[in-house]
Amino acid sequence: MARLCAKPGSPSLSVSTAHFCFRRLVAAILAVGTLAGGITSAEAQQLKPYKDDLFSYGKVLEESDGGDHRVVDYQELRDINERDEIPERRVKRAFVSLGVKGEQANETLDVGGRPLEVTRVGREQGAAFSVIFIHGRGGDRRLGANDFSFGGNFNRLKNFAVANGGVYYAPSVRTFDKAGAADVAGLVKLAAERSGGRPVVLACASMGSFICWGVSRDADAVASLSGMMIMGGASDPDFAKSAAFAARLPMFFSHGSRDSVYPATSQEALYRSLKGQGYPARFVLFETGSHGTPVRMTDWRDALNWIGSR
Repeated sequence: MARLCAKPGSPSLSVSTAHFCFRRLVAAILAVGTLAGGITSAEAQQLKPYKDDLFSYGKVLEESDGGDHRVVDYQELRDINERDEIPERRVKRAFVSLGVKGEQANETLDVGGRPLEVTRVGREQGAAFSVIFIHGRGGDRRLGANDFSFGGNFNRLKNFAVANGGVYYAPSVRTFDKAGAADVAGLVKLAAERSGGRPVVLACASMGSFICWGVSRDADAVASLSGMMIMGGASDPDFAKSAAFAARLPMFFSHGSRDSVYPATSQEALYRSLKGQGYPARFVLFETGSHGTPVRMTDWRDALNWIGSR
């Protein structure tokens, strides 16, 4: 596939235009026929699905902002106890496809002269797009590589990436400070370099959100990003001062309404502030969901397609 955007560091790639690369990527994927057949022009930005009947959002209780603000029905009995073989530990077999393990490898990468342990699933070079997931406190790369926890949602992401010619990285973050953010910023740039400047999306959950907010201050990393996802994380009251804000980097938020660690109201307030300024942002609230609900229930395909359409 021909390069869709300039490589990181090229004079033709600016911070303000980098995220438009994803839209061009999807058009190119459609042109070479790697999407499912029968897609209409109205659906041209839809990447190839994977078990959407099991993972797509259920009943939408409220919707506003042209669909960018959604309140989604969540029920613990249905979405954990009836979905898992062992609640919160092992999802039922129908939700996973383990053939993707053949595309999985553990690596130690050099990010700016520092070693970073990652699990990579998908193409090492020339990936059509890259997704990086950052765990929260007490986690490591094994969390993001676990096929059976969190309702099989990571297995879906793995299959989704591989089926569409992309790559998924789950790194082990050592610290949730500037040093940790610098490591992940290095991974963002490396992923963009390995793929030839194609889209990179950074997703951060729980305390991992501090990594996303730190990376948002790194103009070089932002130039390699097409979007950012905050899943049940802390809010950033100074986001408007960041390089990501200046670049109008698309921001996707998902949160549980009963999150006792980081209140949903704080994250929603940031979304409202951004939306009031015409900024590209989306917010999905899982009604009655707790702190871990967004990692289990966020529809990766919906989120990535939304980022790709900005």
